[in-house]
Amino acid sequence: MVALPELELPEDPKLTHNITHFARALRKAGLPAGPARVVDAIRAVEAAGFGEKRDFYYTLQACFCTRPEHREVFAQIFRLYWRDPRYLEHMIAMLTPAVQGVAEDRVAKAAEKRAAEALLGDVARDLPEVAEDEGSEIEIDASATASGEERLRTLDFEQMSVAEMDEAKRLIAKLSLPVPPILTRRSVAAPHGRLPDWRRTMRDAARRGGELRDFARKRRARRYPNLVALCDISGSMSQYSRAVLHFLHAVANEKGAGWATVHAFTFGTRLTNISRHLMARDVDAALSAAGAEAQDWEGGTRIASCLHAFNRDWSRRVLGQGALVLLITDGLDREAGAGLSAEMERLHLSARRLIWVNPLLRFDGFAPKAAGIAAMLPHVDALRAGHNIASLAGLADAMGRPEDGGEKARLMAALGR
Repeated sequence: MVALPELELPEDPKLTHNITHFARALRKAGLPAGPARVVDAIRAVEAAGFGEKRDFYYTLQACFCTRPEHREVFAQIFRLYWRDPRYLEHMIAMLTPAVQGVAEDRVAKAAEKRAAEALLGDVARDLPEVAEDEGSEIEIDASATASGEERLRTLDFEQMSVAEMDEAKRLIAKLSLPVPPILTRRSVAAPHGRLPDWRRTMRDAARRGGELRDFARKRRARRYPNLVALCDISGSMSQYSRAVLHFLHAVANEKGAGWATVHAFTFGTRLTNISRHLMARDVDAALSAAGAEAQDWEGGTRIASCLHAFNRDWSRRVLGQGALVLLITDGLDREAGAGLSAEMERLHLSARRLIWVNPLLRFDGFAPKAAGIAAMLPHVDALRAGHNIASLAGLADAMGRPEDGGEKARLMAALGR
């Protein structure tokens, strides 16, 4: 049950305006708060009244929440907008955790940050220099920048500030990763298909006493493959893995993308299956649960051992029927590549296509000098960069063009192969 403090409504009669602005914040946070729901909410409040705090809360909740995962975001926005006199200070504190003394020190809940961002709007926040004396005044610049989005697309994830990473995550959530369907050996009836269906033609003729009226036709059936992502969460990959997991959550919850199922695994010193966590609609709750499941964040890297565990325990379950594999890692292995080539070969043979996403490709002079990188390179179909938003968006091109090997040919030539 949500705790409900005393209700504080504005004294002016602009209740319609306040509910409309509240619905706009809900919509920015991902709830289906369209004009029709706003009208329903206003009429419901007029009918139910708002003398009791619980009546007002649950009246609006019934109008704007259609899924269980919507309730947590709704509760946070409702608290900040309607019932907390210092809601602006709380929002600034959640969005700028480096500023101390604005709100109490605590860990924000999964939906609080989304609620604060929705109420403040799409603006860039620059953190000020905090003076050493206690009487210094903190000012926060919330002016919007026109060219910030274009700059963020090419900015390295590791060079982003906290505010820039928050904005980048919102842009990543809008990315899509469509996949073309696979033609199977099976066939389905199609009135305008290119293939003649002799069996159905003769069966229809037999039902008519041998009279052959027309020819039945068919076409090859189509189906969509699975997407399997193996994401390195070691210390050297921590900033990139967080961005990639936001991207995978967007892909897993994208409607009409075409993927049959999205499976996600993290690895550092051990392999962890986080697929079920990514199915949660709320991205903050999903990644919070995934982080709690994977206990080896920012640790060492044992790529060969983790791939061996995947090939042994999960390969037959998730790589059947032409799955596509994304391997997100820099290839820097603590085990110096021992046994890595054999595990990569087995993974490559089990997948329909294996794409390696390596953030080290951001360096112009990158060469496959590390033993782990040299062992992995021959067994991938494509090698792509993954250090910024633009490189993640470019993965869609690699999916649709099997002949696109990215940087693999150049690096294989550097190895003399």
